Formats: sequence, structure tokens, C-alpha cells
Amino acid sequence: MALPELLPEVIEIARSAGQVILDIYQDGDFEEITKSDQTPVTSADLAAHKLITEKLTALTPDIPVLSEEDCGVPLSDRQQWQRYWLIDPLDGTQEFIAGSGDFATIIALVEDNHPVMGVVYAPVSGVTYYACQDKGAWKITPDGEMHRISTMKREETITSLSIAISRRQDIHAVTEKLAPEINYDLVPLGSAALKACLVAEGAVDCYLRLGPTGEWDTAATQCIVEQAGGRILSTALNALSYNERDSLQNPNFIVLGDESLAWSSILQAS
Repeated sequence: MALPELLPEVIEIARSAGQVILDIYQDGDFEEITKSDQTPVTSADLAAHKLITEKLTALTPDIPVLSEEDCGVPLSDRQQWQRYWLIDPLDGTQEFIAGSGDFATIIALVEDNHPVMGVVYAPVSGVTYYACQDKGAWKITPDGEMHRISTMKREETITSLSIAISRRQDIHAVTEKLAPEINYDLVPLGSAALKACLVAEGAVDCYLRLGPTGEWDTAATQCIVEQAGGRILSTALNALSYNERDSLQNPNFIVLGDESLAWSSILQAS
């Protein structure tokens, strides 16, 4: 099945999982567990993982599924995958627990180590972001309106930038990475995917992420951001890699709306 033909089904799967998460969130009755890496997981994460995995397997039985909640597949096996689904059933688990509403369901399709499809669904707002290789990036509002989205393009000389950051990020750790002669408007938000989508739709210039994330946190939004005209790079301004290392952990990264800006100077302390 061609990518555009898969996309409506994948969007529906993301929304179905998001509804499961939203029902648990609104009910407020969920179990919280601390994983071996000391990060939290809830019964909502696990319910969404089960639903997405089962539905993607039914949709494409020949394509493996790699999830944050089931990521113990050794590289020797993963290297055999020409294409695979990469999912984060509930991106923003800490925000889910805190009750902020800033969380999302993420599904990506990776081919030859590069994301070629991405879907991000925010259950509380009802907004869907999606992209497919060579088909542009799109946003669907809760009332069903579709809008093509694109990143913000700036003048060559800039004096200020708007930067999405994690609500739980140490602000000083972010600002010390940035050139001091530029003014920064910091926009805090929860889910990593939703912050990247802010860049994709031109609401902020960039999203700077310092701290641990997994490949499932960036794959879908990388496709969305790239199709919207931006890039996701490490803070050393190198491309992110997928399914090429034993570890599935990302380096610190930045989501860029306008790659032509002098990011090597803006990130002078990185």
C-alpha cells in the first residue's frame, strides 16, 4: 500500500489511541509505574501502546512496530528492517500525570533509516498534525478543517527569536547555550512532539531540547517539520540517526524553522 493510502488509517489509529488516553485522563483513575530508567509510565501509556500496536499490525502485517513501551529489540534484529513503525503511545507522560493536558500520541513510519510519514495527535485539543514524504505537512483542527503548514522564515539579520522549551526544562541551561546578543522569547510547553509542531506551523522559530529523548520522540515530527520546510538536528548541527545504533537515545537537538539562519553562531556555546 502506498504511503498516501496508509495515511488516513494511521491518523484514525492515532486518534483512537488518543481517545483511550483522554478517557483515562478525564476519569483520573490510572496506575503510575517507575521504569528502570527512572521515567514514569502509566496505564494510559500501556493501553495506547496495545491499541496502536495491534491496529498497525493488522493494517500492515509485514511491517514491524517499535514502541517506547516495547523497545528491547537488539540492533542485530532491527538492522534487518527496511521499514518499520516507530511510536510513542503517550508523549508527555509527566504532563499527563501533572494534569496539564500537554501530551500527544505519535506514530512514524521509518524507511531506510529516515522518517517518511508522521502523525501527531493531541487528545485534549483535538488537533492533528501529519505529513507524508513529498506531500507537505498539514494540520487538522478539531472541527475538521485542514490547513497546509509551513515554518517561519526570517530576515537574514535577526535580533530576537521565539524558542519553545520544555515546561520542566532548566531555563538557565537553555539560555547559556544561546548567543547573548539576541533576545529570546521562551515558550514553555509539555510534549516534545507538540513543541516541534509549533515550529512546523510557524508559531515559533525553534525548539531547543536538552536532556534525554528517544528516537520515537522525534521521528514523526522530523517528517512533519521537514515537509513544512524546517529541520531537526543535534545541537552540534548534525542529522539525527534512526535505527543505526545500539542505543535508541537521541542527542540534545534543535528543531529549526529556518535553516538558513546562522545557527552555528546562535548555538555558539553548544
